Amino acid sequence: MDDLLDHCTLCPRRCGVNRNSGARGFCGAGSAVRVARTMLHRWEEPCLVGAHGAGAVFFAHCTLRCVYCQNHAISHEGRGREIATEELAAAFLSLAAEGAATLDLVTPTHYTPQILTALTLARARGLNLPIVWNTSGYETRENIVRLAGAVDIYLPDLKYASGESGRLYSAAPDYARAAWEALTAMVAQVGTVRFADDGRLLSGVLVRHLVLPGHRRESIALVERLWEEFGDAIQLSLMRQYTPLYRAAEFPPLHRRLTTFEYESVVAAARELGMERVYVQGAEAVGAQYVPDFA
Repeated sequence: MDDLLDHCTLCPRRCGVNRNSGARGFCGAGSAVRVARTMLHRWEEPCLVGAHGAGAVFFAHCTLRCVYCQNHAISHEGRGREIATEELAAAFLSLAAEGAATLDLVTPTHYTPQILTALTLARARGLNLPIVWNTSGYETRENIVRLAGAVDIYLPDLKYASGESGRLYSAAPDYARAAWEALTAMVAQVGTVRFADDGRLLSGVLVRHLVLPGHRRESIALVERLWEEFGDAIQLSLMRQYTPLYRAAEFPPLHRRLTTFEYESVVAAARELGMERVYVQGAEAVGAQYVPDFA
């Protein structure tokens, strides 16, 4: 599948560059996979972490340019090291051996063909964890189709309802449209969320939405649309943890923390709609201490 990199259209930007020849598109990635860190991540949603944590693989580079990105050192600056596909498969198996409940592939889109090859290698050697595609949501329908049978759980961020927010904060004016199309394809592919008896998520779509300061109405609009189109077929995670990092100070109202009223009004909207599958966060979830160390 590495020929997909000859004319790269993996994300909605469809740069068309030949990454196999050394060119790099908007995301900054070349032909080799760059990994910033692997770890047992205990701070993901409860249904993903089990007793020991999700087996997180943080990939360097990103198809977005979020001005408030907490992982900007890896997403924008590309911090990490290049590894071969065989080594990536070995990393997957190592996380499983450490007791990971899931294999959590963080910001993976621009490395789709290499990851699919590594998963095939790892499965041949016994990997049997649920595979989590932990994505910004900025995906194409074609790429979601490409992942069929390889991914068990989709974990998309659903960041914005408006093109203006996507333009201002992530350099992606088409974000809202592209992310919704991708989300629809995800739900169609893996179906209604399915849990084990112990609460672990086995398959389905878990939608994350980070409530941003000054944007509670946009958040409520997203929650309403999710309920209208998917009902309880998905699990929703309403995130309170916004922290004004990176360049957030340059983009009011993102320069400040989220208020209790802003967050709780979005939660209340979800409850009033009748949503039952909703994770919520307390105020203790806020803070830079929850950002993994990528030094």
